[in-house]
Amino acid sequence: MGPPPQGPDDKALQLMKIFLWSPASGWPSMEAATAPEVAPGSTLKVKEASPADADLPQASPQRGAGSPTPQLLPPIEGGSPSPALSFHHSEHPKIWFPRALRQTYIRKAGDTVNLLIPFQGKPKPRAIWTHDGCALDTSRVSVRNGDHDSILFIREAQRADSGRYQLSVQLGRLEATATIDILVIERPGPPQSIKLVDVWGSSAALEWTPPQDTGNAALLGYTVQKADTKSGLWFTVQERCHRTSCTVSNLIVGNSYAFRVFAENQCGLSETAPITADLAHIQKAATVYKTKRFAQRDFSEAPKFTQPLADCTTVIGYNTQLFCCVRASPKPKIIWLKNKMDIQGNPKYRALTHLGICSLEIHKPGPFDGGIYTCKAVNPLGEASVDCRVDVKD
Repeated sequence: MGPPPQGPDDKALQLMKIFLWSPASGWPSMEAATAPEVAPGSTLKVKEASPADADLPQASPQRGAGSPTPQLLPPIEGGSPSPALSFHHSEHPKIWFPRALRQTYIRKAGDTVNLLIPFQGKPKPRAIWTHDGCALDTSRVSVRNGDHDSILFIREAQRADSGRYQLSVQLGRLEATATIDILVIERPGPPQSIKLVDVWGSSAALEWTPPQDTGNAALLGYTVQKADTKSGLWFTVQERCHRTSCTVSNLIVGNSYAFRVFAENQCGLSETAPITADLAHIQKAATVYKTKRFAQRDFSEAPKFTQPLADCTTVIGYNTQLFCCVRASPKPKIIWLKNKMDIQGNPKYRALTHLGICSLEIHKPGPFDGGIYTCKAVNPLGEASVDCRVDVKD
């Protein structure tokens, strides 16, 4: 007896079923299809069926590892081929999300944004981009969709381009989505004001207020600089200061200083910086020197010869000099004598005294210039004298 007659609905139902061989019973058994794999960072959705999806091929269920090879029942006689017979040539939509884009994608203002997102799906799926849930601004953002990838391109990024971008890959009732967070940053604005709070010794205290615009990024800190009025050159005294106040030390005494502060983020320092309205004058401390009194020493002494005259023998017609040294305070008066007779003012003799050294020059001595010569030193404290003998030979 043959099988009962089947209607068109029974034929379509039989073609859509997949039977897996059950080793336990030896008979075909029906199992539920497993959910398709989804690349990390993307999601897969199944939309409700619509009349527009009726003619699209349906994806085949996946089988677990070690499962027998699925068998398709032969078509029922009299039936026409169904699109479901060729669904093993299709692929579920899947987005291969780059690992680098799983975190916030940061670009500087003016930089180019060029993102290539690969995906798969057969037949060719439909790729749609949105920005914060809205359609893209085609005047600024361009998209190129290929068979296996989609490219999002922004020639010159602006802060308005920041936000969440979503890529949706649709194939019939199936949809895979991936989101990318883009942050466009720029330099921060300057701090609103800076004030010189106090000056003491060689230090100055400063305070300032944060900038109104942080450049769409977190501030890394503040950079404080100083400049003295003599040179006018700016020098950095503190970097990456996280507070809105600081103390600048080791300022040079006698100089006057101005200060300014920059805000800093990932893009760099702010383009301008406020400068303190008041100057920090580092005053010189008044120093009073107290001199220690010492007892005055009395260096007065009577004349004393430290080097006496020496006896000498000279030849007629040759100049002869006599030397001796004396010490006395106050300065003594020197008197030269020959045979106890004063010879001061005699042109034949020339007497000199310098730094306690006394000298007497005898000009071309003759036979009668020999004798006893005496040098006598006199001051208010006393007197002293030394003698020598001079012999004159032919």
